[in-house]
Amino acid sequence: MHEMSIALAVVEQVEQAARAGGATGVAGVRLRIGELAGVVPDALSFCFGLACAGTLLEGAELEAEQVPARARCGPCADEWAVGMPPQLCCPRCGTATAGLLSGRELHIAAVHWADGDVPPHGRTPGDGPGGTGGGTAPVPPREEC
Repeated sequence: MHEMSIALAVVEQVEQAARAGGATGVAGVRLRIGELAGVVPDALSFCFGLACAGTLLEGAELEAEQVPARARCGPCADEWAVGMPPQLCCPRCGTATAGLLSGRELHIAAVHWADGDVPPHGRTPGDGPGGTGGGTAPVPPREEC
């Protein structure tokens, strides 16, 4: 079950960002998970709860945002929902040169810090200027997930 390794990687990344920013806890994590990422949401949720035990994320809620898979045909520029099983041939011209636009992503989209804590300057270390404030900060995507 690779969902446990994903959950452990998410917990590790968020905990590092929390500690580096001085946050005392994490209330929630929002992930963007592509339809074609091969992740079972219920299994990931279960594993996330186990992975959080004994960390700054203990008791944190996981919100998994499903990202639909979309493709674009090179020759005719048509775009379509890929679906499951994936339809990778263009429904308009039949060409098999589709490029995926979305659906394979798996990254941390945001973190809700406990008690409204926000790392210094309202952002998560490594994030661009600003941040979203209000106790929530985006976390940059990492390829390990």
